[in-house]
This record gives sequence, structure tokens and C-alpha cells, in this order.
Amino acid sequence: MVITFNQPNEPLNEINGLKHSTINIFGLKILLENLGMSKKHLALLALIIAKFFLQYFLLGEEYDLHRDEYLHLDQAHHMAWGYSSVPPFTACLSWLILQLGNSVFWVKFFPALFGALTILVVWKAIEELKGGWFALLLGGFAVLLSSLLRINMLYQPNTVDLLCWTTFYFFVLKYIHTRQNKWLYFTALIFAIGFLNKYNIAFLVIGLLPAVLLSQERKLFINKHLYLAILTAFILILPNLIWQYQNHFPVVHHMQELAKLQLVNVNKVDFLIDQILFFLGAIPLLLGALYAFIFYKPFAPYRLYAYAFIITISVFVLLRAKSYYAIGIYPIYIGFGAVFLEQITAGKWKMPLRTVLLIFPFFMFSPVYRIAFPNHSPQFIYEHPEEYKKFGLLRWEDGKDHDLPQDFADMLGWKELAQKVDAAVNQLPEKNKTLILCDNYGQAGAINYYSKNKDIRAVAFNADYLGWFDLDTEYHHLIRVKEKNGSADEMALTAPYFESAVKADAIENTYAREYGTTIFVFRKAKIDIRDRLKQEIEDVKWW
Repeated sequence: MVITFNQPNEPLNEINGLKHSTINIFGLKILLENLGMSKKHLALLALIIAKFFLQYFLLGEEYDLHRDEYLHLDQAHHMAWGYSSVPPFTACLSWLILQLGNSVFWVKFFPALFGALTILVVWKAIEELKGGWFALLLGGFAVLLSSLLRINMLYQPNTVDLLCWTTFYFFVLKYIHTRQNKWLYFTALIFAIGFLNKYNIAFLVIGLLPAVLLSQERKLFINKHLYLAILTAFILILPNLIWQYQNHFPVVHHMQELAKLQLVNVNKVDFLIDQILFFLGAIPLLLGALYAFIFYKPFAPYRLYAYAFIITISVFVLLRAKSYYAIGIYPIYIGFGAVFLEQITAGKWKMPLRTVLLIFPFFMFSPVYRIAFPNHSPQFIYEHPEEYKKFGLLRWEDGKDHDLPQDFADMLGWKELAQKVDAAVNQLPEKNKTLILCDNYGQAGAINYYSKNKDIRAVAFNADYLGWFDLDTEYHHLIRVKEKNGSADEMALTAPYFESAVKADAIENTYAREYGTTIFVFRKAKIDIRDRLKQEIEDVKWW
């Protein structure tokens, strides 16, 4: 790796005629033609380009989209102010992706974009703290080569959540520096966006408000603009709160199900260990930040960040939260740590230490690269489970070890399912009179995403699909997609209501979480299927 820089903000030489000027950053030659960019901007641009490159490069071609991604993409066809699984921001983004063609490229582009913006915000925070070249590069590398690469790999609300946490903390920093009330309104705006994306950002406020009370910033509570900003945020999120009320607060039901089925398996010690693993390459920066907040006098005005960290992590531990819920805390602390380490390593005799600190994120990323991303085939992981098991990557939400990491298994078998359902649909007359009924949202979403029969929409009796049934259409045929564990009795239970029934196919990818999922085809209904659908919806709905 070769990095060549002039002094900060020194403009690059302009290119005249056919003369070329290049700069090597991360081994890439970037040709600049009359851009007038400073080398600081060029370094930031290189980080962002590297971010996009890695997000696409770290995903193997053997893998489909993740089951959650299909649900989020399907929300574009059912725009609303809320959903049982997530707030409405993701659906708006899905609608934009749909207008752009709904290709996998765009599905992966936006998480990468939000990850790049997170790097940008940390970069601006370092500049705000008067950090120089070393701090900027150190912070940039530490954020780039972190768990954000894994989070930004998937089209989920987590990517925007991380960006909103980081930006909120940055706006607080701007307020501390300037005392300008506009930054309170910016925090209100970013909180509203974060809340409409994922309710998790509420924990940021739960941790930050007591921290402000404990710090010298407590005088903020007598500033009327704080309360006007809170009112602004409330008005912005009010449509979603009204939707929650009108729909019997599905978020409460969702959290109850989450606590019963998943959070009960969360180990508090594993939660704390994961916090270290998420940012292995940034450990010196994070430790440096915590030390500086408490003992380094120039960082005394920022001590509330230390209090907020301790309070927020404690709340997550007490509630047995999933470990990745807390990832949004760290990027801004990486920025503080980078500035602190730059200040205490000033001087020529400390240059070797700076070199070690710059290389450290790359060194720690090397082992993570091999196991944390779906860049190896499922067969390779199955045949080499030792390292994956050592880091707990084979443990699923059920608390048991499996052949593949859960996220990876959730990215297999979907194209196969959609193709086989299409084959079954194409053998039926009156395709538009066919109901495709699935067991889970992943099956329904994948079929709707990949299917060539766009006039037919698959549904399921869970997640948001419970409210997306078309009960106006009279169905003559049924294609039932059943998970492996529930398929044995399907023929006996459903066949009597149709003139003919056949087991058409099943998912054969043994590495897929959906392995063994079976496709049944029932022709010519003897009853009005809608009556049974209404009854089953009544049986499973929570309100």
C-alpha cells in the first residue's frame, strides 16, 4: 500500500492538455483532470470508493438476497405509515429501488451508500475536533474495516440506524462547540428519521439524556429550544405513532415475539464479547476515547459521551438485547479516539507507533475477512467449520450450532424456490385465480421478487403479509409452500377441499435454511378458499 500526500488542503496540480497527474492511495491510481480537489478530499473519496468496492466484493455469487431483504422490498407494493416488522422509512427506500428497476445492484447500493455516509460523518467529526491527517486516516481505516462491512452487506434498517446514531452524536458535538440552537433541531430531524427507520434509536436518547444531566451540559434543560426540538421530532414521527395506535401497536407484539423466541437465548457475556469483535481494528481508538473522556483534560467537555456509552450499554445488557443493536454507539467514539491518539503520538520519535496504529485495522481485518462474510462457498464453510465455530458464528438465534452462519443459510435456496413455484403455476389454467400461500415472509417475498408471473402475489400468515391478502379474488387453485417440519400432514389436511392434489417439488439445496421446503399444488377448489383464509387470519392475528 502506497499513500502519498501533500500538506493538508494543498490543491493538486491541474492537468494541462495531455499531461497526467496521479496519486496512489490504497494501490489505486486515480486520474484527476482539472478537479481542483485537495488531497484530503481525495483521501476521503478513496475511502468511500474502497467502501463500495468491498461491499460488492465480499458477497459470493452463490448467495441470493437475505430473507429479510425480500420482505423489505415487498413493502414497496404496500406503502403505509407503518408495518408490523419495521417503521415506514425502509418501504420508501424500497419504492425508490423499485423505480430504479429493483435489481440486486440497487438493493446492495443503498446499504453501501449509508455505510459510506457513516464514514463521512466520522471524518467530519474528526475535522470538527481539529484532527489532522493521521487522525483522519486512522479513524477512516478503523470505520471502513469494521463490522459495518457486515451490517452494510444487507438491505436492512440497521444500515440507516447506524448512520442516524453517528449523525445524532455528531450534531450534539456541533452544538457543544457552537452553542447554536439550529443543531438541536438537526438532532430532532435525525432522530425522527432514525425512529421512522428503526425504533432502536430510542435507546440512544435513553442513554444520552441521563448523561447530559450528569455532565456540565445539564444547563441544556433550561434551553427552550430543546423542548421545541423535541416537539418537532414528535410531530415528525406522529403519523407512525397514529398508525401504531390504529393497528393495535404491532411493535409491542413484535417485541414480545422477539423476546420469547430470540432474546431469551441471548447470553449477556456473549453480548459483551461481541462488542469487542465488532470493532477489533478500532480497539486502541475506543480504549483511547474512553480514557480521554475521563482523564484527558482537553476532552472534559465531551465527558457526557462516556456517560452515555456506559448507560446505553448497561440498558442493552439488562434487556438482553441482540449484540448488534449497540453497534451505532461506536463510530463517533472512533473519531474521538483517533484525535486523542494523534495528540499523544505527536513527535518524530513516535512515528513508528503511528505506523503500527495505521496498520492495526488492516492486520485485524485479515482473520475477520476469512469468516465474517459470505465470500466462501457453503460447501467450504461446511468442510472447514472450526474457525467459524470458535467465534460462535455457527450459533443461530435458537441457541444451537448449525452447518452455516444463520445469515448465510438465510441467503440460499430462494431463486430455486421461485423457479419451482413458477413451474407449478405455469401448469395451471387460470393463473390469476391461483393463490400462493407460504409459511413465512422469506418464502413469500422471494417468490414475489424472482417470479416471472408478476400478476400473482404470494402471501403468508406471518409478518406484514398477514394484512396483504387479496380477499376479493375468487381462487380456484392453491399452491402451498410448506416448511420441511410442517409438510408431512399437508396432503391429508388440505387435499379434501380440492379435486386433485400433488406434491410438486421441494428445495434441494442442503445448505439452505429452507432445505426441504415443499411445494404442493391443489387444483379446482370445492369450497370458497376465502372463507378458510378469513378464519385462519382470525386465528393467527394478534389484535
